[in-house]
Amino acid sequence: MLTLSFMLHKVLSKVGKMSSSSHSEAISAATLSRTIHQKARSTSYPGSDTKRTFVNDEQVPWSSNFPEYNPVEYTAPVVKKQPVWADADIGNSASFRSISFNKVDGLVNRQSFEGIYKIQERLPLNPIGRTGMKGRGLLGKWGPNHAADPIVTRWKHDTSGNKVIHQLSKKPILQFVAIQRRDTKEWAIPGGMVDNNENVSLTLKREFGEEALNSLETTDEQRKSLATKIDQLFKEGTQIYKGYVDDHRNTDNAWMETVAVNFHDETGESAGKLPLQAGDDAGNVCWMDIDADLRLYASHIVFLEKVAEIRNAHWKAN
Repeated sequence: MLTLSFMLHKVLSKVGKMSSSSHSEAISAATLSRTIHQKARSTSYPGSDTKRTFVNDEQVPWSSNFPEYNPVEYTAPVVKKQPVWADADIGNSASFRSISFNKVDGLVNRQSFEGIYKIQERLPLNPIGRTGMKGRGLLGKWGPNHAADPIVTRWKHDTSGNKVIHQLSKKPILQFVAIQRRDTKEWAIPGGMVDNNENVSLTLKREFGEEALNSLETTDEQRKSLATKIDQLFKEGTQIYKGYVDDHRNTDNAWMETVAVNFHDETGESAGKLPLQAGDDAGNVCWMDIDADLRLYASHIVFLEKVAEIRNAHWKAN
């Protein structure tokens, strides 16, 4: 299978304070290798009856000769209505022409973590390659659609307060806050889109509060209390990944990118005592053991593998 390997951008660099120099050295040399996108070529596009044009592994890169390539075009009706989070359609020529790709365009960051992306026939091209669909699908922005994924972790403890050690790997078991998405029913890291002109650090806090703590449905007093607890937990974080995400919603002209940051509660006294309650786009929420056999949304399993590695936690039995 044709593969593409990417160096992590500012690989596993810290946001907030550095926890220790040795830890920093251990993670600074890490790399992440990704195969060509798979989920972005899934036959059925989510939320519609539209089927992608078939693209095999060798045909994914734009450099691969594929003269007969004629992808199906689809932009979801909700996106075509142009809500505040969506760009103008290409048919709205004046508004569309005002878009400036590969730069910060007013309040919208149209830069890609993967570098400069190509523009063809006025449209941005997915930096990883063909997906079998043109248009924007369910994504609001042409080009990169930026998200943030907070990975909140703690150690699993037994009733006596001791770390639980996996019987086969002989390493302590790490748990993360997982939400079950309402749309796909898949388990995932809580997270969401970066709003226009929003700092990623704020997005991380907001999305965790909305999806894992149901902050949107709380009273002002409860919201202030939750904000204080989240601020305390999110003071220190380890950046796990920054770049392209293999997402079912991706198309040839619109794709997901994210910043994933690990916020670890070593003692279990902060995150471990948060009142988890599913909200917003989440149907369920729980503390879930991190393990290689998990089946998660998008590229989230890759992020958790890196978290387990830097925390020296259990990942797989052999």
